[in-house]
Amino acid sequence: MKKYIVSLCVLFAFVSVIAQRVSNVQFEQVGKQVEVTYSLDKQADIYLYVSTDGGRTYSAPLRAVSGDVGKNISAGYKKLLWSPLDEMEQLVSDQVVFKVVPSGGTLTFTVGGVSFKMQMVEGGSFTMGCTSEQGGDCFSLESPSHQVTLSDYFIGQTEVTQGLWRAVMGSNPSYFKKGDNYPVERVSWNDCQDFIRRLNNMLSSELGGKRFSLPTEAQWEYAARGGKKSGHYKYAGSNNIGSVAWYTDNSGSRTHPVGKKSANELGLYDMTGNVWEWCQDWVGIYTGGSQTNPIGAASGSDRVFRGGSWFSRARSCRVSSRYDFSPGNRDSDLGLRLVLL
Repeated sequence: MKKYIVSLCVLFAFVSVIAQRVSNVQFEQVGKQVEVTYSLDKQADIYLYVSTDGGRTYSAPLRAVSGDVGKNISAGYKKLLWSPLDEMEQLVSDQVVFKVVPSGGTLTFTVGGVSFKMQMVEGGSFTMGCTSEQGGDCFSLESPSHQVTLSDYFIGQTEVTQGLWRAVMGSNPSYFKKGDNYPVERVSWNDCQDFIRRLNNMLSSELGGKRFSLPTEAQWEYAARGGKKSGHYKYAGSNNIGSVAWYTDNSGSRTHPVGKKSANELGLYDMTGNVWEWCQDWVGIYTGGSQTNPIGAASGSDRVFRGGSWFSRARSCRVSSRYDFSPGNRDSDLGLRLVLL
């Protein structure tokens, strides 16, 4: 039998970096639903989250919600209703907390004492592939450039670390075993699928029907370019590669702790350099037509990886640069970053 308990406790609200402010969050159980009220001082896209541990970690955005939630909610006093029984098998806790989040929010998850953050990426359209800021550095696999439209998603603020991999898998395959905050490497695409399956199972009660996966190639490139906040840089967040990346000229021939270089426009770290990042797609040849939420080639022998690494020259680290390997390949400069859908 599905069941839930909602107990009133301290309330949390999120203030976004673009000055959209949610305040006066209140909630109460009304029959089999939860009514949440809040004040919004500027139009925003609004999402509702629930925590069962007093606000330390939150679910993915709740789906069984009606009222003042979703796209383009106007400023003012607002109310929404959540139907727990339509969304999850059970919610049993005396530490339930709700969070109302305008676009640009983050989610924090914890596994085995290791926390990691997922950054919301607001969907939109962009030109994928060899664009003008890439100059004459494009490879043939990056052409033709083409329009892509993506829906909203969350992406890891950093590459998956050795600490998180160990918390999920019980071991650390990395060549550079320097510490838990270093990116995991020497993981194949197949290894990543096993890691993601286990992670989804471990956090199933918090995900509300959402799932972690590798990013599609389009999701990866859109996020690397800064999404709707894009400054149209050659690398992820800058035209100066040294400010955002560990690569062959400054890495000392090794990986470095995640998040030590400057972030890009979305607050994402190391999308250029440190370790390459597997994508979900089979590698394929680009076509010139517009696409919506593309998932790459239907089949193939190699999977895509992106972003460059500590071993890479600058040309290979550009946001449009594409490479591919057999899904069973492992290397000391090859890791991953998660998305949540």
